[in-house]
Amino acid sequence: MKIAQLGNPVLRQQAKTLSTSQWQSYGPFFAELEQLMLRHQGVGIAAPQVSESVSAFIVASAPNARYPNAPFMTPTLMLNPSIERMSDTMEKGWEGCLSIPGIRALVPRSTHIRVSYEQLNGEKIQCEMTGFIARIFQHELDHLNGIVFLDRADPLDYATESEYQRRINLN
Repeated sequence: MKIAQLGNPVLRQQAKTLSTSQWQSYGPFFAELEQLMLRHQGVGIAAPQVSESVSAFIVASAPNARYPNAPFMTPTLMLNPSIERMSDTMEKGWEGCLSIPGIRALVPRSTHIRVSYEQLNGEKIQCEMTGFIARIFQHELDHLNGIVFLDRADPLDYATESEYQRRINLN
């Protein structure tokens, strides 16, 4: 399993929604996807990032070298996810992407969202997300719609990884 890099057409495609029965064969795929994300110190990863254009991602926030202030969240697989409501309050925050190594940007995102998604067993979940977790969800949902974080950022807010690390270490 390899991470698709910016320029790969799969990152610009609309991911397919699947039914509960169609998801059943994906269990091993999702286990491998989670391990890949953790090996690369990601806090989320979408199926299209490994060239599987289906509507699924994992959110798994935890502090690491890439995101030292990330809150803890158990890795959660989200199938056919959607945003039901978004707050009007937006906040810029640093984002990176395993598919765009070496680049960060300040990206405006809603600070509070209400989401829905399905689990592998078909159970439908609705919940509220705030802060960094809401940011991860929005970032990963963008991948399912063929959008990358640079599309949402002002080019004046781009930074290399080393400049990003310098900036966060100043704070």
